[in-house]
Amino acid sequence: MTSLTRPWFWLLALLVLLAGCSESDRPLESPVRLEGAIFGTFYQVTIVAPLTAGERQRLEAGIQAVLEAVDASMSTYRDDSELSAFNAAPVGEWQPLSAELIEVLAISQAVAEASDGAFDVTIGGLVNLWSFGPEARPREVPDDATLAERLAEIGSDSLEVDPERQRARRVRDVFVDLSGVAKGHATDRVAEYLAGEGLEHYLVNIGGELKVAGWRDGEAEPWRIGIEAPLDDRREASHIVPLHDISVASSGDYRNFFEEDGQRYSHTLDPRSGRPITHGLASVTVAHPSNAWADAWATALTVLGEAEGMALARRRDLAVMMLVRRGEGWESWVSPAFVDTFGEALVDELAVEVRR
Repeated sequence: MTSLTRPWFWLLALLVLLAGCSESDRPLESPVRLEGAIFGTFYQVTIVAPLTAGERQRLEAGIQAVLEAVDASMSTYRDDSELSAFNAAPVGEWQPLSAELIEVLAISQAVAEASDGAFDVTIGGLVNLWSFGPEARPREVPDDATLAERLAEIGSDSLEVDPERQRARRVRDVFVDLSGVAKGHATDRVAEYLAGEGLEHYLVNIGGELKVAGWRDGEAEPWRIGIEAPLDDRREASHIVPLHDISVASSGDYRNFFEEDGQRYSHTLDPRSGRPITHGLASVTVAHPSNAWADAWATALTVLGEAEGMALARRRDLAVMMLVRRGEGWESWVSPAFVDTFGEALVDELAVEVRR
């Protein structure tokens, strides 16, 4: 009698099958958190729903697939990405691009125009020059001649986007860098995936860019996020803001920087001067239905500074909170649209100044 005909063999196989099924069907305690690494940073997804272990595994694989697709399209650190191929394409020749990349380029160009060039995805050559991009080089202040050379190349007019024909081209030999908007787009994409799976209550956090749907408890408790204080030596929330069915993106100058000869150089560059920002605006948080738009606007307003940035936020009806350095501390400003979005009661509770 072979092993395949022995009763004990089939009993063992049945027990293994039942064990596998029971693990896949095992209910998980809500909320369920999924997390990992992407884009050189982290992602965290919190889901409020009665999930099984098998459903968790399937959703995790789906989220990874979404993030991998964005990375394969928009990374400047991957030679095989769609964006890298676009940057290497002949100048002046139209290139067919994916709908997702065209969408992000179109958002970028719109914010560039609205901010008079304070946001500019053609700034990649300058980002690399200042050692904040994929080019491997020591962190040091570039000389004036090299800086002027790269500054002369960039500008939103060096990039043309044709959404109707789903194509784009570089008019000059610029290096397109989507780091100021791609994380926001990825956050939107993951949220769209979760909604498509029938989930109603979740939080998506990709490197600090957040989008929430529904409620933290699945009923009526809002999600709560901390607006980080502009402190170099520790992470601490300056304000706690409740969120429901909205996204927020933040930009700040106090995390990624280098120092030379006692001078600190922020990773946030002003495309108009080619140099790191030096004003007193420490961070900007933008609330918007789209995290891609919020991400781009947060960068643009950070570059503009507190006065010019808040004026633009008022003109564009953007819900914005700014943390502005004042001596050893800071002041907290919000736009009128922030009050409209979150209510007078929260503004009073946070003790922030409304800049009308």
